[in-house]
Amino acid sequence: MKNTWNIYMLTLISFFVGTSQFGIVGMLDKIADSVDVSIPTAGQLVTAFALANAIGTPIMMIAIAKMNQRKQLLLALIIIIIGIISTITLPGFGLLMAARVVMGVGTGMFIVTAYNIASKLAAPGKRGGAMSNISMGFSSSLVFGVPLGRVIAASYDWKTIFWIIGIFCSLALFAVARTIPNMEGEGGIPLGKRLTLLKNPLLAVTLSVTLLVFIGFSIIDTYITPYLSAVIPPKIEISFILFAMGIASVIGSKTGGLFADRIGAFRTLMGSMFIQVLAMALLSFGSGSTIVTIILLMLWEIACWTFGAVQNFNLVSIAPESSGIVLSLNSSFVQLGFALGAGIGGMAVGGFSIMAITYISAAFVLCAAAIFIVRYHLSNN
Repeated sequence: MKNTWNIYMLTLISFFVGTSQFGIVGMLDKIADSVDVSIPTAGQLVTAFALANAIGTPIMMIAIAKMNQRKQLLLALIIIIIGIISTITLPGFGLLMAARVVMGVGTGMFIVTAYNIASKLAAPGKRGGAMSNISMGFSSSLVFGVPLGRVIAASYDWKTIFWIIGIFCSLALFAVARTIPNMEGEGGIPLGKRLTLLKNPLLAVTLSVTLLVFIGFSIIDTYITPYLSAVIPPKIEISFILFAMGIASVIGSKTGGLFADRIGAFRTLMGSMFIQVLAMALLSFGSGSTIVTIILLMLWEIACWTFGAVQNFNLVSIAPESSGIVLSLNSSFVQLGFALGAGIGGMAVGGFSIMAITYISAAFVLCAAAIFIVRYHLSNN
């Protein structure tokens, strides 16, 4: 029972950590105005965070590999808090980018370690569900963090949400120190040895699927606020739609692990990619109905976060003896997808129109699905 409560505590902390990443999405236009840059330029804050996460996480995980995993969580929270303080206090767009880099590294460290600890704390046969809880906490920031950030930014100042995150992350330091048991890390495994895992064709191809899917996700997610402003009548409050999409992300995160435990990872992942492509394809043609648009976005959100939760479980099952390394690599590919998606989305918005992001997103996920099917058949022959 104690282990179950610890998993839920990590889930709650993951919510606040996730808000530090996703919170700016709902107020990107406000941030752009406050630092006097365009929305596509402000979107590169997502790129900076994600690249720092993708590159910095494996490096930091190697550096702290000999620490027990409770200390790893504490260090990650301290780094996040430093990034939050920098965000609040430092002026200008350049220093804001630097603060996002710091938070990106801390967030990656926390999520990778939380996934690993949750899988170890879980009862036999419940690892998929335990890991999906962490994903659910992370994605819950889309339910409350993104719309709440937009409401606060409209009523007060966009930095206020980071004050709130900082306070709760500080409280989380004490909670982790008192409740998470000592768990040994995986030792000082050098980067070269970690990267040798990519020589496993099954693992390398699966990680490429992660990359493509999250490029598709980030293309939409980074510019969701200006997209909604373009397709939704002004009388409808965008924060309510962001809230509905956030609820959908939690549903996807939670049900993903349950489906993986029951029907298998392959079927669950294929189903999630099919729904993503279908939803974006239908949006590309334009529904003409606000209700249909919102429903399609919610289905897309459910499918995206189903994929995120189950892909972690899928990768751990491929290389269970190196679970921490595999999760770290997957986190890097996820964040690289966020970075590339934000950049590609910015080019689409600047070079074409905001409406282009739906079919570009669908194209990337369709490629991912095709690769995943080929990988599955090759591995079973």
